[in-house]
Amino acid sequence: MSEKNTVIVTQIGSPIGRQKDQRATLVGLGLNKLHRTSELEDTPSVRGMIAKVQHLVRVEKAS
Repeated sequence: MSEKNTVIVTQIGSPIGRQKDQRATLVGLGLNKLHRTSELEDTPSVRGMIAKVQHLVRVEKAS
């Protein structure tokens, strides 16, 4: 059985004063408060969402 590649995304910036689509992207990633963490499958769509809010999140490779 093969393991799926995952990434751990932690919100480190506030969406206050940001565009509405950036806030919606954070919610789509499962984040909505500072220092919340989500473990997500490493897919191109998730990578695109991370790139859109890269200034608000920290990304780590899951082991």
